[in-house]
Amino acid sequence: MPPHDNSRNTILFVVIAGLMLLAYSYFVMEPQAQKRRVAQESAAASTTGPSTAPPASAAVFTTDRTVALGGGARVPIRTDTLTGSLSLTGGRIDDLFLTQYRETLDADSPAVELFRPEGMQHAFFAQFGWTGQNVAGGVPGPATPWRLTEGSTLTPTTPVVLTWDNGAGLRFTRRISVDDLYMFTVTDTVANFSAQAVTIAPAAGVVRQGLPDNLGKNQVLHEGAIGTFGDGESYSTQQLKYGAWAKKPSVEHESTGGWLGITDKYWMAAVIPPQDEKISAKFLVTDASRYNIHAAGMEGQPVTIQPNTQVTEARQLFAGAKRAEILSGYQDSLDLPRFVYAIDWGFLWFLTRPIFMVIEFFYGILGNFGLAILALTLVVRLIMFPLANKSYESMSKMRNLQPKMEEIKKKHPDEPQKQQQELMALYQKEKINPLAGCLPLLLQIPVFYAVYKMLFVTIEMRHQPFFGWIQDLSAPDPTTIWNLFGLLPWDPSAAPLIGGMLGGTFALSVLAIFYGLTMWLQMAMSPQAPDPMQRRIFQLMPIVFTFIMATFPAGLLIYWAWSNILTILQQYIIMHRLKAENPIDAFIARMKTAKA
Repeated sequence: MPPHDNSRNTILFVVIAGLMLLAYSYFVMEPQAQKRRVAQESAAASTTGPSTAPPASAAVFTTDRTVALGGGARVPIRTDTLTGSLSLTGGRIDDLFLTQYRETLDADSPAVELFRPEGMQHAFFAQFGWTGQNVAGGVPGPATPWRLTEGSTLTPTTPVVLTWDNGAGLRFTRRISVDDLYMFTVTDTVANFSAQAVTIAPAAGVVRQGLPDNLGKNQVLHEGAIGTFGDGESYSTQQLKYGAWAKKPSVEHESTGGWLGITDKYWMAAVIPPQDEKISAKFLVTDASRYNIHAAGMEGQPVTIQPNTQVTEARQLFAGAKRAEILSGYQDSLDLPRFVYAIDWGFLWFLTRPIFMVIEFFYGILGNFGLAILALTLVVRLIMFPLANKSYESMSKMRNLQPKMEEIKKKHPDEPQKQQQELMALYQKEKINPLAGCLPLLLQIPVFYAVYKMLFVTIEMRHQPFFGWIQDLSAPDPTTIWNLFGLLPWDPSAAPLIGGMLGGTFALSVLAIFYGLTMWLQMAMSPQAPDPMQRRIFQLMPIVFTFIMATFPAGLLIYWAWSNILTILQQYIIMHRLKAENPIDAFIARMKTAKA
């Protein structure tokens, strides 16, 4: 049999074997793995439960929200931004959706869920109350049956009032209001009709059972406990990622005012005391072997209620989307310290925040965040223009010196030290700094990181379209070689066994390939490295970075590719003026020769 037939048969064998492996994994291994996961989850759910869980025989999580909500009387919550309900059992806010945000880009996608009632897996809620030692009749707790005495639906114009009498002379009245965004105000009044003075302290917190369903794995993103604490003069923001939180299950802070809560990438629930009140704040992880309960709570200063008197304590709850202008508005109107830093601006916050402000400014003019990114890139390039101009002039002169540099290498082939001495003398004679070309790139690295951080953490970028197939600048380009660049309605990351590679390492998208081409052309216009190994590395860099950048947000690829194009234009103008050899002029010359 001819050799080429053997090659063809080998290829056919590999293709058929691969298809058989995919079919086996999809139709056999995947269903079996799914059955094992269901069995494991059921077993885990049936053996664990929170402190307020039903008896063990019924302690299985329900996936039916209606069942979880049906355990007691409720008060609906309706605003332009929120929908849900609060439970009269415990007086807690535990059912909340953000109506202005959807889970996905699909038209029928449900609204984003923030709070989830107990009884469902990964419950998340806010609760308020009082603490006290040896209080006759007790203070309200998670199982307290509050009574609705005023209002029927909580809206920005109709607050609701709940009451509870402890049977020993203490009457608790809770007034709950909400604004037209994401801020709840809970005002508790305690009246003492007994003959004895009572000392109690206000408390509030947010509680999450387990970890969020879509917990991110990215190291540049903070998700977990967050709070700002201080002494009334200076404040600092403290963060605990879930992993670090598990290793420090109890962290305490003393503060005057401030705020604390639990944050996700785009959403946050945080409790806020009066800003002149001293509080003891705690980040706790309890019941780690069962429901893994995370709590961010605070306790105010004890107050003594004399007979026939009453006290009132007002606390607030932010439960919503971390939009910069909303957080800044609350920071100013409520005098909240560093509330805008609920957004994880990162260690380069002094770049990330101004870059975000510039993006928002251009968005207000252009009406498209993709165009705003292009405008930002142009501003960055203009700021760096003088330095970049000198650097590219130096690089162009070095390119003209390539023949002389090659002569020096040939003159001293076995004397690298002598080569280096003569090269340095040549640079000094021609007044060239060989490192000047690196400066624009080095200066762009922090800007690049800040743009990436801004795209990744700001909700303003979430689900924001550019043009054509780019419908979410904060997500990777969905068109890859594996779905024929979007022609096939298939998500490569969902493929069994190899989905992680197809949707990650090898997710070559249209934008990534375009970025790679711009990087290749930019590097082709730079002087070649004298060392052959270095030249090979530089030649491979555009290919490597094409694969790396394919998994980054589309907005970042737009920024970097457009930055490369501006760099290429600037380099070409300088190289053409100095008559330095460059690939663009070489291409134009070839085209003219071909036409002739």
